Amino acid sequence: QVHLVESGGGLVQTGGSLRLSCGVSGRSFSTYTMGWFRQAPGKEREIVAALSMNGVTTYYADFVEGRFTISGDDAKNTVSLQMNGLKPEDTALYFCAATMRNSVTAPFDYWGQGTQVTVSS
Repeated sequence: QVHLVESGGGLVQTGGSLRLSCGVSGRSFSTYTMGWFRQAPGKEREIVAALSMNGVTTYYADFVEGRFTISGDDAKNTVSLQMNGLKPEDTALYFCAATMRNSVTAPFDYWGQGTQVTVSS
């Protein structure tokens, strides 16, 4: 069993930056495919970025357009999402998730509670 706790959300202006962090407990994050998802009001949850097992490869949704970076810290057992150039449409509840399947398209089994990101225009 793995426990995920997100932090780092907040309110920023358009063009600003935030760094989301996902604390992973129970097992090393590198034994999972890790993902960041988001859900805006009235919209379906969507994947933002993912980090494969052992941190070999990364995946980003098209809307990221080079603005976000997902990374892992072995020493802290955390997975972060650095978000730059934020836009109002990035406003959403952001979730950290994990799966033991080696695929970013497979269902994610473990979820955090989410952290709110609000971007003002």
